[in-house]
Amino acid sequence: MTVGLDARLRDVVGAKTAAALDKGLGLETVGDLLSHYPFRYAQRGEQTDLGSLQLGEEVTIFAQVRAAVQKSMRPRPGKRSGSYLEVVVADEAGRTLTLTYFNQPWRVKELVPGRWGLFAGKVAQFRGRLQLNSPQSRMLSDGAADSAEAVEEFAGALIPVYPATADLPTWNIGKCVQTALDRLETPADPLPAAIRSRQRLMDYATALHQIHRPESFESLGAAKKRLKWQEALVMQAALVRRKAEAAVEPATPRPTGGAILEAFDAALPFELTAGQRRVGEEIAAELAGTRPPVSHHHPNQSELCPPMHRLLQGDVGSGKTLVALRAMLQVVAHGGQAAILAPTEVLAGQHHRSIVEMLGELAHGGELGAPLEATRVELLTGSATAAQRRSTLEAVKSGEAGIVVGTHALLYDGVDFADLGLVVVDEQHRFGVEQRDALRSKAERPPHTLVMTATPIPRTVAMTVYGDLETSRLTELPAGRSPIDTHVVPYTDQRWMNRTWTRVREEVAAGRQAYVVCPRVGGDDNEDTGADDRRPPLAVTDTIEQLRTGPLHGLRLGLLHGRLDADEKDRVMRAYAAGDIDVLVATTVIEVGVNVPNATAMVILDAERFGISQLHQLRGRVGRGSHPGLCLLVSEAAEGTASRERLDAVASTTDGFALAELDLEQRREGDVLGAAQSGTKSHVKLLSLLRDVDIIEAARADAVELITADPRLRQEPAFAALVDDLAADRGEYLEKG
Repeated sequence: MTVGLDARLRDVVGAKTAAALDKGLGLETVGDLLSHYPFRYAQRGEQTDLGSLQLGEEVTIFAQVRAAVQKSMRPRPGKRSGSYLEVVVADEAGRTLTLTYFNQPWRVKELVPGRWGLFAGKVAQFRGRLQLNSPQSRMLSDGAADSAEAVEEFAGALIPVYPATADLPTWNIGKCVQTALDRLETPADPLPAAIRSRQRLMDYATALHQIHRPESFESLGAAKKRLKWQEALVMQAALVRRKAEAAVEPATPRPTGGAILEAFDAALPFELTAGQRRVGEEIAAELAGTRPPVSHHHPNQSELCPPMHRLLQGDVGSGKTLVALRAMLQVVAHGGQAAILAPTEVLAGQHHRSIVEMLGELAHGGELGAPLEATRVELLTGSATAAQRRSTLEAVKSGEAGIVVGTHALLYDGVDFADLGLVVVDEQHRFGVEQRDALRSKAERPPHTLVMTATPIPRTVAMTVYGDLETSRLTELPAGRSPIDTHVVPYTDQRWMNRTWTRVREEVAAGRQAYVVCPRVGGDDNEDTGADDRRPPLAVTDTIEQLRTGPLHGLRLGLLHGRLDADEKDRVMRAYAAGDIDVLVATTVIEVGVNVPNATAMVILDAERFGISQLHQLRGRVGRGSHPGLCLLVSEAAEGTASRERLDAVASTTDGFALAELDLEQRREGDVLGAAQSGTKSHVKLLSLLRDVDIIEAARADAVELITADPRLRQEPAFAALVDDLAADRGEYLEKG
């Protein structure tokens, strides 16, 4: 009996195997299983690189048995003596690996020198050498008698190797896939026929068979191209449709200029950069509604305009907050309110302080002596007292508060605006689309939306992750920003470490301040303590005590991390900003938005445990004033390792966009798109944001054409179902970039 893609796996492979597939890999249906693509294809005699294995890594290797020797174990008191089988396998380049099987003497009959096999297990170490202990194995016969069976089971020369678990080796998954393929009824092809023909794409059913059981490298390439196109087109259609739907509901235009904006600009003590002027003009025009109207069927169309949906990306210190503030003032000047949503209370508090500071007397609307054009700037966070919350909510509801800064607390019921005209979302990758929409829903008419990120985004990621937004980019640094020197410091070299802490003391002695950053908080045995034989990551709670009694003895140290209550976080940040703390020992809670111009030095401990973009963001906290910045990346990573190369790259440039491209090269696609590859479902399995630029761009153009001609995709029901499925999930790729 044939089955469809939506059939439950228990009806195809049995209840026990289906339960294992669900538990280990999150696969529930035939479609889920057939979308669990091989991550590589082994070939008999291929040069499998046994020299690149990493300790603690779960691997499946394809290798040839060179030797198998049965050995006796030394008897221990009260224990029967046992045996173990020591097997040496090699790839074609001659690199070897030892496999050890304990008390399994029968395996010597199958592990015959000369035979090739698949071996799956966790890389361990014994006496300084890497090995696999009791790996699961599948031997491939080279005998003529069963070569036909081997060809059928392993698709000839190309052997699919699947992402697997300890309980589900790749060959068991392969058997399940084969069973599903044998029973699969021909599925409807979801790709529109015109696109399939124009792009010369394989049909869907053939692609599924060829991705799992390729007849040749050519057919495998054609299958991958077809399935990548499907992923790209579904994703782009979802984004294009979302963008089109957002533009249909008109917003209230907010004309350019206005008293409070003009007063603010007149008081600025510096010139805007060319980039700030250019992006400011783009935003001002969209807020004013000078673009052509979206629809001619809405009443009072002349009084309405399409809502702005713009991504403002700029490297660390490029002046995004100033650009956003000028947009907020344009809205406030014409009767509206602006809300800025920040991911943490520390960042929300920082934004509130910096906006009040930049506005000066213009932030004291309603107070005696304030200019007539002034407004109020309110802060709303989850830790606000009942009295504070009540006062803020009244100011927001009445419209007295023209600018409201807050965390997720802004999204709660009971937070009502008089006329919410602009939503600014800072560090968008920390929020989901639902959260962005929850704030926008508090407006009577759709508000304009400005999304900001200090994380530089490669072009294909911007097109894919933020494809429902127009994009502006700030690349210049404002005048007055100082250079930052970055160096990698070997943690095991005491001479270097002594010099590191001496440099911090020198900065403090010169009247400046420093940060020390650690990967974790500490004081909790349940925290991640590292993998295998790696020591636990350094913790701020331990580090501050070691520094206080050791190399930074006598300096004023402060502690900041996410577990402190909001009042304590605010107290510490205020004290640091006021210069009452010399060195702030913190976690990545300071990663974005924290602005203390007097801070000039940063020491990042266990730097290899941070990503490239995160290191760049952290580094951006120094050099924000008139003195040069210094960032020291302290690491145990050895020369020549991937971790050390990553740190060297960060040290070599302060160009965030160049580092973003490197980050994309080194990260898995699922990480970039926000879907972990540990078995959780993802709509993107094959598409590479780095290598498939042409497919993504072509799919974008086709998606625009499709949605323009048929906004609800009524002519393509199978394709519409995939787009609807992605839209229903809101796609993890939309939520985190």
